[in-house]
Parts: sequence; structure tokens; C-alpha cells
Amino acid sequence: MPNFGDVTWRAARLYPERTAVVQGGVTLTYGELEGRIQRAARLLQAAGVGRGDRVLMLFPNDFRFVEVLLGTLRCGAVAVPANVKLGADTLAYVADHCAPAVTVAHAEMAEQAHRLSQRGRRCWLVGGEAPWAEPYDLRLDGVAPGFVTAEAADADPAMLMYTSGSTGVPKGCLLTHANQWWQARSTARTMLLDERDRALVMGPLYHANALWACLLPMLLTGGQVCILPGFEPVAVLEAIDRHRPTFTSGTPSMYALLLAQAEALARCDLSSLKLLMCGSAPVSEELMRKIHQHFGCEVVETYGLTEGGANVLTPRWGIKKLGSTGLPVPDVEVRVAGLDDPARECGVGEVGELWSRSPANAAGYYRQPEATAERFTADGWLLTGDLVRRDEQGYIYFCGRRDDMINCGGENLYPKEVETLLLAHPAVADACVVPAPHATKGEAPVAWVVLREGAAAVAETETKTEMELREFCLARGPAYAHPRRVFFVERLPVTGTNKVDRRALRQETLRLLPRGLRSGG
Repeated sequence: MPNFGDVTWRAARLYPERTAVVQGGVTLTYGELEGRIQRAARLLQAAGVGRGDRVLMLFPNDFRFVEVLLGTLRCGAVAVPANVKLGADTLAYVADHCAPAVTVAHAEMAEQAHRLSQRGRRCWLVGGEAPWAEPYDLRLDGVAPGFVTAEAADADPAMLMYTSGSTGVPKGCLLTHANQWWQARSTARTMLLDERDRALVMGPLYHANALWACLLPMLLTGGQVCILPGFEPVAVLEAIDRHRPTFTSGTPSMYALLLAQAEALARCDLSSLKLLMCGSAPVSEELMRKIHQHFGCEVVETYGLTEGGANVLTPRWGIKKLGSTGLPVPDVEVRVAGLDDPARECGVGEVGELWSRSPANAAGYYRQPEATAERFTADGWLLTGDLVRRDEQGYIYFCGRRDDMINCGGENLYPKEVETLLLAHPAVADACVVPAPHATKGEAPVAWVVLREGAAAVAETETKTEMELREFCLARGPAYAHPRRVFFVERLPVTGTNKVDRRALRQETLRLLPRGLRSGG
């Protein structure tokens, strides 16, 4: 069955009465979910949506995301789950670039969808009505279940997922049906998941972290998915207490915020959790220790990217090393390419760019052949743009994005190094390091720090606290790696995918230091 829209096929036939999806007061069994997917597919087909057409999805976390996603695939069409937190101009670019046959938008996204409708886009509205949109729910209720899934070849596109666009406009990653089958099976296999598991979705479903780590492997195995409307730390901990999930996945910033909720951590029963996955951004060793200490379950650092699949490096089994994303999982090849010469394989401990070759690699970037040629080689390697090193036993250690590397007086410095030092200080709850211009060294690290509750600095002690943290780093790391300035915030800014927004912090650093850093540091 090459069409990935049939990912629920086995569970719907073996466990039709088993709960598939829970959200708020809505509970759907696999039988009920299968009926809704079939009706969504029939509705799309009746609207003329067919093979190769794009369906743009504007959804917060909502159970109907599942039926629209899989119904689109069953038609032979391509699902485009968009980051709904993108700005209006960027979202308009995505819509123009993918040219959808129809846009299916949740009522919470009505304003964004209305703008697209004014640009000539056909829109269906979920959970509401508007004069400029067709009512999805009303139309779906009028359609009978029953649909023959369209045939799809392994190489046919299934999803078009746009990258966050940290530089320039977003790029659309074309992911095939074969990509998605492999990814769902690989996650289930490497994380040892089966029909007895229950996943808690606390991140956005349009992002790979929640989609690939939680939703799709559970639909494949017949497990249960509890969907939260969004990430709110106390609500997440209360949901664990109430719904008893066995695992969840999130970013480092999400776990840092969960660990800051001392009262909720103390009163909520978290004992159902057997596995926590943490990835999508660099994870410090100190944060991993704290996650394990407070949640008391298995914690796995994962690695992945939209272009190359999730959980590329970390199986749940085997020996784990703190600070490492682990070993390549089955079917994945990796190499660490030299920064000076990509043809050269880096030696043990040397930092280079990670190249990956696996069945999860995207087919390329949609309508961007130049960008595709830059990132994908003719023999199947993906240049990830991520910097890693490898130890004597082949374990991979993620250092950061190539774009985030700081060249301080000729020394290559990785933000994770400094962030790890800062997080070892008992007063620091979270930290992010970005570059700032330096008069003699070119650039040097600057830190943005969230202090623990009870250690918050007041105006008259900020300077003292800043000096203490700088000296703390100087005493424990190389001199070039200590932060030249430390700024304090109540909470680090995050992107629409719950990663720390380094670009926003870079911009704020330049605003606060318009003349850069002084010499002598």
C-alpha cells in the first residue's frame, strides 16, 4: 500500500473501537476516524482535487487536521501543512508558491484565510462560517463514507513542508509517500512504540517534531494520540496527570519551561511517562540531566530536520552518552564532512558538517532547482548545514547550525558550548548565546539568560549577576568562549515551532549594542 494516506488501515481494521484521537471533549475511535478520513477524501475529490494538486492547511492543533491531511493524500494530492504563526507576507508567499487547489483553514485562522481568499484562493473554513469561504463541516456532514484510495508510487509527493526560513524565504521540502512510510515505521521501531502507547502532542502538528515523533507513529501502530491546543507549561503537566500518556516529544525550550513550573511539577502525577524525546535544537547536558531528574523516565535526545527526517541518529535501545544524539539508526548513513574540504571525512573529535543519506531524504525543494542542487548531491547525500563531531565509538554530538557558528578571533565557537556552561550555574534556568560585533575579534558571544525563580536579578544587582556569570564561564571554559555581555529576560523568545528564536535575539543584541563590543574582552 504505497499511498501513505492509508497509514491508519491496519488499526482501523484490527482495533475499530480503540481510541485513536482525544482533544478536549472530542474522542474518536479508529473506526470513527477512518470514516471521517474517507469523507474528507470524497469531499476533496468532488471539489476536483486530484493527483498532484496541493491542499494548503491552516490549522492550530485540532483533531480535524488528521482527516484533512490523510484525506488529501488518499486523493493522490499533496498536503501542505503551513506554519500558521508565519507573518502575513510570508504566508502569502507560501500560498503563491505552492498554488493550492483549495485552502482548508480552521476558524482560528479565519483572518489569514480571508487574506488569501482576497488573492483569489478558494477556501474552506473548519469550525465556523464566513461569506468568503465554503463551510467544511456542513459539507463533510453531507458526504457518505466510503472511498477507494488513489494509487500512488513510492516517489510521488505526499507532503510539501515549508522550512522556517531562518534566512530568506521558506523553502518547500517535497516529501514522498515512501519518505513518510519509512519515517513512521522508523520512529515506531527506534522508539519501541506499539498499540499500547499513548502520545501527548504538545507542539504544533504542522511541525515535524509533533507530526513525526507523535502523531504518525501512533496512527501506524494503533496507539492513542492526545492533542493539546497549544503549548502552555502548566496545562501540559496537568494533561499528563489527566490523560496518562506514555511518551511525548518537544524542544529544549519547551522542557526548560516545564521544569520552571515547580508547583505544578509537585502536584501532578507524571508517573505514566516512560519516554521523553527532546530535539529540534541543541540540547545541553545540564538540561538533559534535569529532565531525567524531574520526570524520572527514559530521556532520548533526538536529531532530525525537515529535509532528512526525524530521529536520524537516536534509537531508544543501547548505551546512551549524555550530550550525544547517539548512533545512526537502521537505513541511515552519515558522514562528517570537513569544513575546509567537504570531500574529506573529519577525524575523531573534529567538528564538521553532517551529511545524511537515508530513505527519509526529501525529493528536493519544490520549484527551486538551484537550492536543491546546493543541498542534495547526485548520489543521494543531504548537506544538513548542521555541525557535529564524532567520538571513537561513532557517537554523534550535535554542536549547532553552521550559520550559528561564531568566529571569535580565529577560534570557531559554538553557542551550545557557552549555553552548557551557563546552565551549569545554579541560578540559570535557560540561556541562549548569539554573536555580537567585536572591535578586534570580529565577533564574540553574548548571552541571554533566564534566571531561576527566586534568583531573579533586580536592577541594582544585574551588573553583579552578569559579572558572576561571566567569571563562572571563564573559570570552566576557554577564555574566548566566555560571554562578553549577559542580558536578562523573563522568557526567551521562541519561533512558531517552539525553538528559541536566535534571529530575534541577534537583532535585539545589535539594537542594544549598536557599536558592538569593546576591545579587551
